[in-house]
Amino acid sequence: MIQQALIAGGGIGGLAAALAASRAGWDVRLFEQAPAFGEVGAGIQLGPNVVRVLHGWGLQDDLARIAAFPHRLQVRDAVTGDELGVLPLGQRALQKYGAPYATIHRADLHGLLLQAVQARDHVRLNLNSAVASFADSEQAVTLQTSDGLEVQGDALIGADGLWSRVREQLLADGPPRVTGHLAYRALLPQASLPERLRSQQVTAWLGPNLHVVQYPVRGGEWLNVVAIVHGQLDGDLQSWDHVSNATDLQAALLHTAWPLRELVQAVADCGGEAGAGWGLWALCDRPPMRGAQQQAQGRVALLGDAAHPMRPYLAQGAGMAIEDAAELGSALAQAQDQAVEVPALLQRYAQRRWQRNAQVQARSLRNGQIFHASGPLRWARDASLRLLGEKLLDLPWLYGKTPTGF
Repeated sequence: MIQQALIAGGGIGGLAAALAASRAGWDVRLFEQAPAFGEVGAGIQLGPNVVRVLHGWGLQDDLARIAAFPHRLQVRDAVTGDELGVLPLGQRALQKYGAPYATIHRADLHGLLLQAVQARDHVRLNLNSAVASFADSEQAVTLQTSDGLEVQGDALIGADGLWSRVREQLLADGPPRVTGHLAYRALLPQASLPERLRSQQVTAWLGPNLHVVQYPVRGGEWLNVVAIVHGQLDGDLQSWDHVSNATDLQAALLHTAWPLRELVQAVADCGGEAGAGWGLWALCDRPPMRGAQQQAQGRVALLGDAAHPMRPYLAQGAGMAIEDAAELGSALAQAQDQAVEVPALLQRYAQRRWQRNAQVQARSLRNGQIFHASGPLRWARDASLRLLGEKLLDLPWLYGKTPTGF
């Protein structure tokens, strides 16, 4: 008898989980609260650790058609504009880690996973279906949706994001914490920019209490720009669509190098014509995970931001969700052994994931302090990058590790 996985959430993590569970031989029912599948306009960086998983799912050619593959990562001082360090990517990443470093539009990655899921048998996608609650028993888990539907399955995967209802019931550990950091994001066609501002590499500008990252997406035809500054946001923290004030961002960057200020101004100048401009939202996270019980209990498991929301200073938020899905699929594939109960499989998944996720969460926190450093810490950072740039920027512990089965 085919076992059934219930998945809460139809974002990148939820679709990745659906694909992995289907590939493991499970019947999948996914519940998404929105009336249509979609993602907000923003870019994502995918390290070789993540790209290897997507390649393992047979998505190599499709990914190559929609992503960009930067040739290097450059770190610059946001105040002086000086180059601090460089990490070659491109062919070097492919040779060292067996997969390239990719940058991609979030909506394109979401669409890629959605297409792959829709091509699978035994997957049912339900829209306008918000998860309200669940009941876990020795025999099954029952999910209740906000419109009164009850669905029974063998496992429930909470992939419903930062404000997860599944986590709220499973762990009852309160809302995410507000970090005090604001993210301004913009996407625009490179053709709308002056040629000197176009780029096919990842560039990170580091300054006191701020940093800016830019990189190509959509085959290099578009540029993604993210500026993170310290500040608070009035309004709904769950919204991804706050009206931004570019004047506030320009004021925060007033004492930065001219090339950076020119890029930020160009976003404002080109935004109307390109249909772009700055989006704004507040960053929230949770402390690093402390144990496997925070990722799975009984027949219920958490995945991605529902389990381990993190700050974006290691560019691995979506990546860890995809790694989670791959490990989940590996665990669920063992359900064919009738002697192994589903709770034990989910515990196996949690035991294999929580320390990795906690490490990435902790390193993301640490990177934020380094990126935004001032005074002696900033001087030490800059001197270290000038001396050991490639060694410091390369992350074998991260890029070289792959979930079980890949």
